[in-house]
Amino acid sequence: MTACSAENQTNLEPTEPSERIIQFSGYDWYVRSSGTTQVGPGPNYFSDSKENVWVDEAGRLHLKIIQAGGEWYCAGVSLRRSLGYGQYVFYLNNDVSLLDRNVVGGLFAYKNDEEEIDIEFSKWSDEENQNAQFVVQPGYKPDNKKRYNLNLEGENSTHFFKWLPDYIEFSSFRGLRWKNNEEGLIQQWRYEGDDIPPHSEERLKMNLWLFRGQLPSDHKEHEMIIDRFEFIKSE
Repeated sequence: MTACSAENQTNLEPTEPSERIIQFSGYDWYVRSSGTTQVGPGPNYFSDSKENVWVDEAGRLHLKIIQAGGEWYCAGVSLRRSLGYGQYVFYLNNDVSLLDRNVVGGLFAYKNDEEEIDIEFSKWSDEENQNAQFVVQPGYKPDNKKRYNLNLEGENSTHFFKWLPDYIEFSSFRGLRWKNNEEGLIQQWRYEGDDIPPHSEERLKMNLWLFRGQLPSDHKEHEMIIDRFEFIKSE
């Protein structure tokens, strides 16, 4: 995941497989592990342990930053196959606006640092920052990003990006629905610039990590819960 352009955080998202594969929302996902090496984004340790990443009895995916053995371990998953053009919808079961200022939650399609579509939740270590953003990489271009505040009224929220050859449309909503939910609309943005990625071998990823590898300022473990993921293929 790439941070906001003000910090110009470099995203180093390798595509290496993990030994652990989970099933979530009808898809197979690799669980990311960096072993004993700190890697980007961050840099951080990423663990594929069941304490970091698991699917509960209700079918919800949990991504959790935990402390173990004196180190902090982040969490991430990557879809095993490319989905291409279409609408990517994420239904979240906890209030990501309450994440610590050093924590970043990401929902994104990724091929490389120049071909990436992001929905991110973070204050990027600054309490005065807004806590969410839509980004089409490279994010250092001023017209490639829309920052906003979630202002969630309760824990649940829905977020999507619709990726087509000519435009990318983003939206965030309160509640676990996006259809017929005008009253729940938090933010929307349409991108028609020059950096729309072509469909190739990108992968959908979700992660929870520490900005610049900094510890949570509240010294607490943090979690992002995804109720379900939905993909609507472009016709």
